[in-house]
Amino acid sequence: MDRTVVITGASSGVGLAAAEQLAAQGDQVVVVGRNPERLAAAVAKVRQAGNGREPGQFRADFESLKQVRELAAHLLDTYPKIDVLADNAGGMIAGHRRTEDGYEATIQGNHLGPFLLTNLLRERLAGGRVVSTASDAHRSGRPDPANFAGDEKTYKAFRTYGGAKSANILFAAEAARRWPDITSVSFHPGVVRTNFGDGTLTRLFYRFAPFLVTPEKAGALLVWLATAPKEDLVDGGYYVGHDVKKPASHAADPVASAKLWAASEDAVGI
Repeated sequence: MDRTVVITGASSGVGLAAAEQLAAQGDQVVVVGRNPERLAAAVAKVRQAGNGREPGQFRADFESLKQVRELAAHLLDTYPKIDVLADNAGGMIAGHRRTEDGYEATIQGNHLGPFLLTNLLRERLAGGRVVSTASDAHRSGRPDPANFAGDEKTYKAFRTYGGAKSANILFAAEAARRWPDITSVSFHPGVVRTNFGDGTLTRLFYRFAPFLVTPEKAGALLVWLATAPKEDLVDGGYYVGHDVKKPASHAADPVASAKLWAASEDAVGI
């Protein structure tokens, strides 16, 4: 099947590995990344994996809702059907920082940006699939829909990241309830050896810790979730490996997911 697959955060790590694997299967892959140099290098790798087939590409920083809207406009103008959207962009940020939109950078980059993109592409995704890269780190924190701007004085990187990953799981479950014509899942890729986060200690950990999962293995899980027959997946499910797992209670609450959805709509202006 010749699918059109959009992967955000595809210039390195899990996203790039999945992009290469999907291109090798013959899919039309659209590579989205933030850094121009890494994006260009990723496109070259995906092209090679796809035996010369030219992948789509677009540079967008999810810490800018304007750039997310520009990405959505480009995709809508270019692709009449989008079979899979992999909301994979994101990361952990060492210190509190507000974006140009006024929101804390972790929640915007990991949740609000992907939330906006997916909603803007909603009709083009009809009959398709949305795969959100979450994490078992969600157990360490929960999102605060009443305060997407965060608090500089109480900011803790891992807790804030955990809240953003909880938001990914809540979003996938709520999308499954609201959009029955789109299969929506989230997953824990493992602790992946990749260029992840900012801050020297965080980068060293994610490059050299001995128990880390390879990007290729995590990418293969994303590919399976993107391509497995619909009847083999649990719509709205949170996957750890090939199995659905129950997330932490705060990330499995339909009331919380509905509140998060409404607050996110207000925050991004849809």
